Amino acid sequence: MKYIALFMCSFLASMMTAQNLPLAVNDVAPLETHSSPILQELLSQEIAKNPKWKSMVKANKMSIGIVDMSNVDRIEYAGLNDEFMMYAASLPKIAILLAAMDAIENGELKDSKEVRKDMHLMISKSNNAASTRMIDRVGYEKIEQVLRSDQLKLYDEEVGGGLWVGKRYAAGGRRHPEPMKGLSHAATARQVCSFYYQLAMGNLINPARSLEMLKIMKDPALHHKFVNTLDKIAPKADIYRKSGSWKNWHSDSVLVWGPDRKYILVALIDDSQGEQIVRDLVIPLEKAMKKSRALAFN
Repeated sequence: MKYIALFMCSFLASMMTAQNLPLAVNDVAPLETHSSPILQELLSQEIAKNPKWKSMVKANKMSIGIVDMSNVDRIEYAGLNDEFMMYAASLPKIAILLAAMDAIENGELKDSKEVRKDMHLMISKSNNAASTRMIDRVGYEKIEQVLRSDQLKLYDEEVGGGLWVGKRYAAGGRRHPEPMKGLSHAATARQVCSFYYQLAMGNLINPARSLEMLKIMKDPALHHKFVNTLDKIAPKADIYRKSGSWKNWHSDSVLVWGPDRKYILVALIDDSQGEQIVRDLVIPLEKAMKKSRALAFN
């Protein structure tokens, strides 16, 4: 029976490899329903192997979220400090993209070549001028409305906040800080994982708009942090990604979809060596997910 189960798992994995994003899922359960105590413990063990990382977690200097989507019928989520909101620099530009797509969908923003170009520059190259133009087009209130919507709940005070954009990526201009900590560009690992999870499921606005966002986020122009490592160990995988850095704050988020890897990684780091730390996290996070999958089949 054990070998039959392993065969079936391999078969299902091969079927999913050919499945395109977004996935065809009728009812998208909230990410927290996929919380895995086993993956949580394995994640904690992997991070604790590095004394500095263990200390950073204890000091709220490191926040991590992972979602294993290898088996869409058995999605697993785990996180450390995942409800601790941190300054996330350019990573929350994904919230601007989402709000703009929602505005286009509802006829509140006219679609155009200029808008599409700015959305691409904002995500792929993290261009601040393009990001500021997009903020000016949609407005802070629209961004907040979308993030707080009942469908998405990507900012929620009851779970530590989440994604927020309350300042233009330029000098000057009105600020609209989030209400819990007064941050201008904020994120929690949990809500960023939720963004990518809902994106993969086609739940960001609708499947068609989710697909458009996936295309914009695919193959980032910047190859540092998570992507630096993934380029080496998963060259055939599709990468959907947004990162951010400012002073000591380094953040990265990625949806990886390939023959051997289907997962979401999010890291928010407050440390001068944050860029290297994010690179080094990939292998331990993969180990935690692989161990969890192996235990499920025993």
